[in-house]
Order: sequence, then structure tokens, then C-alpha cells
Amino acid sequence: MALQLGDTVPNFVQESTAGPIDFYEYAGDSWVILFSHPKDFTPVCTTELGAVAKLKHEFDKRNVKVIGLSVDSLESHMGWVGDIEETQGVKLNFPLIADHDRKVANLYNMIHPNEDNVFTVRSVFIVDPQKKLRLTITYPAPTGRNFDEILRVVDALQLTDKNKVATPVNWKHGEDVIILPSVSNEEAKNLFPEGWVEKKPYLRITKQPEKVGS
Repeated sequence: MALQLGDTVPNFVQESTAGPIDFYEYAGDSWVILFSHPKDFTPVCTTELGAVAKLKHEFDKRNVKVIGLSVDSLESHMGWVGDIEETQGVKLNFPLIADHDRKVANLYNMIHPNEDNVFTVRSVFIVDPQKKLRLTITYPAPTGRNFDEILRVVDALQLTDKNKVATPVNWKHGEDVIILPSVSNEEAKNLFPEGWVEKKPYLRITKQPEKVGS
């Protein structure tokens, strides 16, 4: 059965470019982004891994660890790492799982037979420090992911976990947010002392609270 939002994600132990990975141990008390690739030595995947390596400082400041995966062998991965550095101008600075037996791919339903019954689709899983699944995105093989969007979602999740707010369409860190409809005006006066703009009783806009992060 496919994982659903709010489920506790399954643990696994698998080989990687950083040595054997126990997923729960690797995660620790951090957020984790687990993302799969259809195959080594492919152009879109090469650009994605380079982009994620360049964003490591952004993930670090959000207490996020990243980990990639494809169903190729560890030997294949190690050869590919050199190509990524050469073409993308950055060293791989996070583990890449060698899921040669498809153990993780099957656990996380990364193989979609109607798309490809051998290789993984471009799946993204955001997992919180309690090992709960908070977001999934699935892209077809030819379509590269937007990691700026994935960072935006992490910002939104961490903000809304700490405050009684939701984020509006196209929200980015630092922009106004929405007070949850479940919060009464009396409670909102304490939570949002700078006030809000009420467009409708259920649509109250306020400045982003300062309390963010995991």
C-alpha cells in the first residue's frame, strides 16, 4: 500500500556512497528529503544531483538532511559521482543509495509499472523529525524537479508546525500568512499582536510570525 501523508515512514538499511545507511539513524532529529532517480549516467538526474549539492547550505540551515536513490549498483554510483562533479562543478555532499535489489523502491512505492516497471520515477518524500511523511511529489522521468519549490514547502511546513497559520498560494518565506479559521479572534489577539486584515471571517491575513524552524 502506498504511503500516505501522516504515516510513519518505514526504516531501511541499504548501501550508499557514504557507506551503509540506516535511514532512522541517518535522520536522527532532522527533517529528511529522500528523492529517487530513474537511472545513473542520465542527463536530468545529473543536473538534479548537482543542484541539490549546491543547495546544501540552505538545507543545513533548515535542519534538513537529503539523501538520493537509484536502483543502480554502488560501483555505478561511484563512477557517476565523478561525472556530476565534472559537469556540475560541485562535489556530491550527501549520500546516494544504491538500491540494487529495489528494497527501498518497493517500500516507498517508487516504481510505477505503467511508467516504467524497472526504474524508479522521480519521487520526493519530505519526512519530519518524528519520521512522519509530510509531503510527496512524483515527477515523470523526463521532467526535472524544482528544488526551489521543495525548499519553499519545507519553509511552509516548519512555519505552520510552529504557528497557527497556513500559507497562501505562491507563498514564500517572509511573506504574509493566513490565520487558521479554527483560531478565534480573541485567541488571535494574543497570537498576532500586530493585528490582521480580515477579508472574510475565514480569511484573515497577518504578517509571518517570527517563530520558524524545526
